[in-house]
Amino acid sequence: MHLLVRRKWPIIVGLAPALAVYIIFAIIPIIISFYYSVMEWDGFTEMKFIGLGNFKEALNDPIFWTALKNNLFVVAASVFGQIPIALFIALLLNRKLKGGKIFRTLGFMPVVISTVIISLVWGMMFNSRRGLFNGLLEMVGLGEWAQNWLGDPKLAMISVCITIIWQFIGLYLIIFLAALQNIPQEIYEAAEMDGASELKRTLHITLPMMRDSIIVAVILCISGSLRTFDLIYVMTAGGPGHSTEVLAMYMFDQTFSSTRYGYGSALSLFIFFFSLLLVYLSTLILKRRES
Repeated sequence: MHLLVRRKWPIIVGLAPALAVYIIFAIIPIIISFYYSVMEWDGFTEMKFIGLGNFKEALNDPIFWTALKNNLFVVAASVFGQIPIALFIALLLNRKLKGGKIFRTLGFMPVVISTVIISLVWGMMFNSRRGLFNGLLEMVGLGEWAQNWLGDPKLAMISVCITIIWQFIGLYLIIFLAALQNIPQEIYEAAEMDGASELKRTLHITLPMMRDSIIVAVILCISGSLRTFDLIYVMTAGGPGHSTEVLAMYMFDQTFSSTRYGYGSALSLFIFFFSLLLVYLSTLILKRRES
């Protein structure tokens, strides 16, 4: 404590640049969004105060509710797809398999590859005429199962979510591997001496001691899913018929394509508070299960 008091100013000076950047590029835009959200403004003419009019319009717009439903689908697919798959792979790689480092690198590669490149590649794989998936179905004699994966409103959202799940598994894989390596091996050795099977060690030792890491992964997964934009924009542009449009795309279209900055600000605030609500509820549920 005395050390922190003596070195208070060096710590403040060290944190000041990062804090200044965060305030300028995160806090101030959020505050400005509050101001714009109660205005009707196209970026050129004079602002007009309309109170909660933008929020009321959003709640009465069926496309807004379609985008919200699609976003919730992406969140659910990400949480129940990325987290379990990444956890399962992490448990396998934690066994010190031969070539484990190579598999870790390959698993993390999709995270660092450009989202635009991933979208273009998976878009070609889902292509209804010369795509990889329909080609494989024809090769094994299941050509009648070939689908217009990105052109069918019933399949487009599922196809997009498969791509999203594949892209970010590596991120949570690294998080879980780091958590697994921090668990003391003495605990496993004691449990093994007591006759605990590997499944029981995983359920009663590994998963409980990884709970905090799993909660962090869920929070990152939810917040990231609600900001999904570029991948869907490149793959489907929100189509067909708004079947893959999410809140971020709806906000982008209303703000920049329709030049409705007040309405777009209201939508951005909704995304912000909706994200906080989902994160809070998920954290509350996971904490209750812990107790």
